[in-house]
Amino acid sequence: MATAPSVSYSMTVRLEVPASGTAVSQLTTVVESSGGHVTGLDVTASGHEMLRIDVTVAATSTAHADEIVQRLRRIDGVTLGKVSDRTFLMHLGGKIEMQSKHPIRNRDDLSMIYTPGVARVCTQIAQNPEDARRLTIKRNSVAVVTDGSAVLGLGNIGPRAALPVMEGKAALFKRFAGIDAWPICLDTQDPDTIVEVVKAIAPGFAGINLEDISAPRCFEIEARLRQALDIPVFHDDQHGTAIVVLAALHNALRVVGKQLEDVRVVMSGAGAAGTAILKLLLAAGVKHAVVADIHGVVHCGRPDLVSADADAPLRWIADNTNPQAVTGTLRQAVVGADVFIGVSAPDVLTAEDVAGMAEGAVVFALANPDPEIDPAVARQTAAVVATGRSDFPNQINNVLVFPGVFRGLLDAHSRKVTERMMLAAARALADVVLEDELNANYIVPSVFHDKVAGAVADAVREAAQEP
Repeated sequence: MATAPSVSYSMTVRLEVPASGTAVSQLTTVVESSGGHVTGLDVTASGHEMLRIDVTVAATSTAHADEIVQRLRRIDGVTLGKVSDRTFLMHLGGKIEMQSKHPIRNRDDLSMIYTPGVARVCTQIAQNPEDARRLTIKRNSVAVVTDGSAVLGLGNIGPRAALPVMEGKAALFKRFAGIDAWPICLDTQDPDTIVEVVKAIAPGFAGINLEDISAPRCFEIEARLRQALDIPVFHDDQHGTAIVVLAALHNALRVVGKQLEDVRVVMSGAGAAGTAILKLLLAAGVKHAVVADIHGVVHCGRPDLVSADADAPLRWIADNTNPQAVTGTLRQAVVGADVFIGVSAPDVLTAEDVAGMAEGAVVFALANPDPEIDPAVARQTAAVVATGRSDFPNQINNVLVFPGVFRGLLDAHSRKVTERMMLAAARALADVVLEDELNANYIVPSVFHDKVAGAVADAVREAAQEP
């Protein structure tokens, strides 16, 4: 799939060029002919003979950006100065910081914020531990915990390399829900150690967001922490994805005039996200679901699922899906299907596969950055197409969900996350798209829609407070 220039590979190039002649006009021509896109051209200094110009360029990759710089360097009369990668500049020194809510201006302030006044507050909490929610940051605090074993599409890159993602997550919590989130990157991938460490730090938080922990360990870690802690534990890679997918599917089926309980859903991918999506779809009313992994369709008779040591999550899928006992490959299973949901790998479907689906087909190709099928190709025959990418309509993005989910959990002082809360969150997110706004290219709202986080939070809070 051809890749368009992206702000993710954006750079600013400082150049000195002759004030007269054609060098200035050549800058844009060189960038555009190289497949880049000029997003800014600013004169930062001027003299009789020379101009200093900052050219901001979007490229398709790091290598492409380097190629554009070299072509700019070769323009007659141009002197290349500093080249700044705008993404790296945004991360320089980290993306988040801690700030005091109260000024410390004098001895009185110091005495109340810290010693000796703080001792009275400590004593109050020691006598009544529940007051920690009222008198400390705990009430509005979430730990974003990772072991760096499954970061984005990068794989097992470890805790240090995972930190920029966790910082970003914390920034999104604050931006969209006003929650103070803290990146916790653990230098261990042992489930027992992770569980014990999170249990040990839990008193300082009102919620735990597990992030980028590989399957199948993520299932065990989440289950054990939910059992052990009195605060909600939410694995966003599983449940955040599932909630957005369900919300998008609700609206996609409204577009094509089908009902959730009537459609046949075929899924590609049986890892953490795929399993969570499947479970939430079944809870919402899907009756006909087929799942395929790298070995083909998951069914009870598959040799690797018959033995006593069969993969437990995969065996659960075999026992709870595929009522028509479909076998074979993903491409065979998708024939005549109403819905395809991919959370697996690039290019597992072709245009012919999508054309062979039912009329009014819905295709969610969510592998990132390269989806299961080129969205433009899928759209030739599918009625509704969604991806995980920001450069196509209908982006399935977890930021639509996790800030509002935690806002609702924290406001309700909830001790757990339930299936009912997740179903409520999905319905609330779907309903943000009004009837007169709904169409094939708008089944989920923008992440910057001002009603998203509040609607999800209200739904979760109400579900948490129901008996």
